[in-house]
Amino acid sequence: MHRTRLAPWLLALAIGGLAPAQDVVYPPGVTKEIHEAVQRGLDWLARNQANDGSWRNSGGYGSYPAAMTGLAGMAFIASGSTPTRGKHWQQVRDSVDFLLKHADPNSGVISVPAEEGRGMYGHGFATLFLASVFGMEEDVKKQERLKRVLDKAVGLISSAQSSAGGWIYTPDSNSDEGSVTVTQIQALRACRMAGIAVDKKTIDRAVDYIKKCQNGDGSIRYSLNSGGEGRPAITAAGVAVLYNAGMYDDQPFVEKAVQYCKKQIQVSVDNTGHHFYTHLYWSQALYQRGGADWTGYLDKKAAWLLRQQKKDGSWEGDGVGTVYGTAIALTILLLPYSYAPIYQR
Repeated sequence: MHRTRLAPWLLALAIGGLAPAQDVVYPPGVTKEIHEAVQRGLDWLARNQANDGSWRNSGGYGSYPAAMTGLAGMAFIASGSTPTRGKHWQQVRDSVDFLLKHADPNSGVISVPAEEGRGMYGHGFATLFLASVFGMEEDVKKQERLKRVLDKAVGLISSAQSSAGGWIYTPDSNSDEGSVTVTQIQALRACRMAGIAVDKKTIDRAVDYIKKCQNGDGSIRYSLNSGGEGRPAITAAGVAVLYNAGMYDDQPFVEKAVQYCKKQIQVSVDNTGHHFYTHLYWSQALYQRGGADWTGYLDKKAAWLLRQQKKDGSWEGDGVGTVYGTAIALTILLLPYSYAPIYQR
């Protein structure tokens, strides 16, 4: 695995739109066409943010405002904007305010219960975003409020962990499945990177859960007790968060999962049923690996994403909706800029 950490591409905040086009210098693998597609996508997200600072999906899976706001907010963070700086600082600021407003001061869950039946998804993505913003916040009172919310959010995640070490859709179910589990692991990792106290035992138990879900072929099952074949989407997500947790290719179970994903995941064909979700995490895993694995992937994936982008700048993702698809597509294309701490090598 290529572990050299590159300095963020703070080149006159090119993605933030503050530099003339002729002065823009792009990271390796990024072209003018990719840059322009990213700008159109960011502008679409900005235009479609609600007055309350949220994004709500319009697909067939429900609106999920906390989850969608967390995902969209991460796209803006990955573009170089912060709550006070960059082209889209206002969108970041408003989304932070929305999520803080919907953080329950008692339970710690960040969710809009009336619209999110599976609140742990929203909680995980919202916590990831707020932790990523925490160190960028310049207002002392706002930072103190963020810390209180994040402390509570971490407490909720810890208390909701199942006896097996994973998480499921609601915080009081004492059960687990892979997609919710990886969301909570990445949120905890982001909090820890931001200086929020996280019990290492919670992460260790979660990593152990992912390892126990692995089949002999390297794939990771939907849940510990589900049995049967593993799933490419969950396996890709597992690899990404294992890297986040410090598990690298010298760990046999990680390398087996990587090799499984290389065989199963296709760049331009949806053979998983959750194409955008799969590549949200598979792109992160390959970026962490670096080298030829990453450069070859980026060339092909970016070309595919540019073909899929709508004229208005959005992407439709997995039938879930355009906010979801656009936020994920932007996250993938923005990885080379290395602005978001959780995505950095």
